[in-house]
Amino acid sequence: MKMRRAVLYRQEELRIEECPIPEIGDGEVLVKNKISTTCGTDVKIYKRGYPLLVPPHPFGHEFSGVIAAVGKRVKGFKEGDRVAVHNTAPCNECYYCKRGLSSMCEDMLFNRGSYAEYVKVPERIVRQNMFVLGDSVSHKTASLMEPFSCAVYGIEECPIHLGDTVVVNGAGPIGLMFARLAVLRGARVLVTDMAENRLEQARKMGVHKAVNMTGVDDTVTAVKELTVGGRGADVVIEATGLIGVWETSVEMARKGGFVLLFGGTKSGSVLQVDATRIHYSQVTIKGVFHTTPRHVQTALELLKMGVISSDDFIQHEYPLEHLEEAILEHAAQKVIKNCIVY
Repeated sequence: MKMRRAVLYRQEELRIEECPIPEIGDGEVLVKNKISTTCGTDVKIYKRGYPLLVPPHPFGHEFSGVIAAVGKRVKGFKEGDRVAVHNTAPCNECYYCKRGLSSMCEDMLFNRGSYAEYVKVPERIVRQNMFVLGDSVSHKTASLMEPFSCAVYGIEECPIHLGDTVVVNGAGPIGLMFARLAVLRGARVLVTDMAENRLEQARKMGVHKAVNMTGVDDTVTAVKELTVGGRGADVVIEATGLIGVWETSVEMARKGGFVLLFGGTKSGSVLQVDATRIHYSQVTIKGVFHTTPRHVQTALELLKMGVISSDDFIQHEYPLEHLEEAILEHAAQKVIKNCIVY
């Protein structure tokens, strides 16, 4: 039996090819794919590669589908179950896992290759980060669980209080998720971006103000002028992955403020910060990476509650043969996300 899958052979060379349907082990599950969604990380990998991945390699990591086969040791799942599946799982045994920092796991299992008709789910993910879907959650919405779990993890690291001013720099998928969660925490949320279609989506998600930074030379002043007394934001969240925005995000915080740097930058990027500002203004800067199983499960519960849905994020559907078109449209910021339908 054969299936089709996407393989990235080198930067900007993506091929759809046939391969055998994976055989599963006793603790593994085979999922027949229904939906795969495009992601900013996919765009980065397509355009510039990824330090931890040596091409050629299977491509993609966000998906939802129906179980086609289960290993004989698998419990809690059966053939025909609709499932939401994360693409990673920590070991729960290393130093960092035992310290409660499972996003820093020294033996994190990554499962790539979601742009495919079938996906084999390793046992560790089956046990920790795969969930049966109720009828109320569509496969499209379930495919958002992976990126949403990253925003859920990040927002819990932010000391947001009722009535705080929160600035989110970047209105891509993750930025919009951060913005929505900050709104639900009772904050006055300001979102910045240079794509009007993304800013319009931010407005639909309840933010106080969405600001187009196109042609704005001094973004720090522009944002501070929108805060009470021009003092800056209580919390600033960076969600672009651009080192220049990392630096301006730090400057947008008030005295005693908090800055969360989420967007992954190019390898070798150096953050330059005025040390006197950190010292005399007592600004806290925190990085955050990936997510944890607890936040994956929380993300799914929030999806069940309708906190966000696929209508907020996914604009166009493509067949697998047109994956490259879907990726490039995402890269051009013409959409929030696209999806591949099988």
